[in-house]
Amino acid sequence: MIITLKPDTTQKGIEHVVEKIKELGFAPHISKGAKRTIIGVIGENPIRYRSVFEAMFIVESVVPISRPYKLVSREFKKENTKFKVGGVEIGGKKVVVMAGPCAVENRDLILEVAKEVKGAGAKVLRGGAFKPRTSPYSFQGLGKEGLKLLAEVSRITGLPVVTEAMDPRQVEVVSEYAHIIQIGARNMQNFDLLREVGRGKCPVLLKRGIASTVKELLMSAEYILSGGNYNLILCERGIRTFEDSTRFTLDLSAIPLIKKLTHLPVLVDPSHGTGMRDLVVPMSRAAIAAGSDGLIVEVHPRPEEALSDGLQALPPQDFRHLMQEIKAVATALGRES
Repeated sequence: MIITLKPDTTQKGIEHVVEKIKELGFAPHISKGAKRTIIGVIGENPIRYRSVFEAMFIVESVVPISRPYKLVSREFKKENTKFKVGGVEIGGKKVVVMAGPCAVENRDLILEVAKEVKGAGAKVLRGGAFKPRTSPYSFQGLGKEGLKLLAEVSRITGLPVVTEAMDPRQVEVVSEYAHIIQIGARNMQNFDLLREVGRGKCPVLLKRGIASTVKELLMSAEYILSGGNYNLILCERGIRTFEDSTRFTLDLSAIPLIKKLTHLPVLVDPSHGTGMRDLVVPMSRAAIAAGSDGLIVEVHPRPEEALSDGLQALPPQDFRHLMQEIKAVATALGRES
């Protein structure tokens, strides 16, 4: 349930309500808005204690949350979540583009790409150090050495880094070198991994699973927020349908739906969503038009030589074109890029 406190409630009053919630065996989650403080009460059937909190003079209202995902829902928080990563605001008016190669292959490549995407207007560098591959014989990434290269290039260019953790045991080391931890589509329901990143403070990018519903995505997000980590970005990256003309079916209708259901920022991955270089630019335009807060795009200077997902990677000149295209769409919608 949600406890809304009166506008003039002091910090001491907030602490009093929090202590009572804990005393009754529930977990409090505080959201401070511009005018009011809202406290989510998480646990089994807290609404049975509704009268206890309604009796407090500093409490304005007590209402149940109807959604199975509590902290993620708009019922818990009306305002859009915004937070900064390395000086870059996520979830605000500005459309944020994250770009880079699918995998960190070597120092020269990741530095070259980082300089190219930054020059074109990207705000975050993406690159995989640990790579979940369908075949055990495919390139699996450089591991910790790849993380070190990402951190070095981040220092040189000033771009914050997003990279994937595949296992709870990797979370600590990824947090040490990266600014955002990506949870890939294959791990969307790896609940041990979700709990681990939820206990940390590093921002998280959670991708929708290839056969997952929007509700399942939001329930996975709930695991992270319930652990205390509120700096979460959701990502639509395509789902598997009967259509085989593209790698996946990029579900752009999910964007306005997710924005309606949750306060969390949402990105779109048109590279994995289509698997086709020629479709990345038009689907990027459509994603921004649908309300996406940004994009995560694969860029490689020589896609034919890429060790991973070369067919969907944009050459730098095409990425520059993409940035010009989405700027026009963002401007038409009253946003910035």
